[in-house]
Amino acid sequence: MFGSGQPGRRAGIRTAAVLAGAFALAGLAGCAAESQQHNVDPPVIVDLNEVDGTTVEVQRGGAVDLIGDDETYTAWEADIADPAIVTFLPGRDDGSAQYNPGLTAESVGTTDVTLDNADSGETVTFTVEVTEH
Repeated sequence: MFGSGQPGRRAGIRTAAVLAGAFALAGLAGCAAESQQHNVDPPVIVDLNEVDGTTVEVQRGGAVDLIGDDETYTAWEADIADPAIVTFLPGRDDGSAQYNPGLTAESVGTTDVTLDNADSGETVTFTVEVTEH
């Protein structure tokens, strides 16, 4: 029965409850700090109509979203001088969403990229510089 003259026991229970709460908050703070360390950078947005002859900088692990072609975005193909630095992701339409073509930054370095679109006859050439994250 509560209040039966056991003040030491009630103090012990309160102390245990406070400690449990403190550990729970510390755990949540640790999770928040950990999730902040693993934030994903937004993609570098590059317009296919403006990229020819330029250098695009992206961090290792990041992505380049190639925009500007709403009609033949699935027809782009890439010739990458050093595919260890960046890889190409073709544009696609899965029936529920349309995805632009893009590049994934695999390792630090610089490489030339040539994109050809067989449907439109367009070709763009640019350099990608991948930097450390």
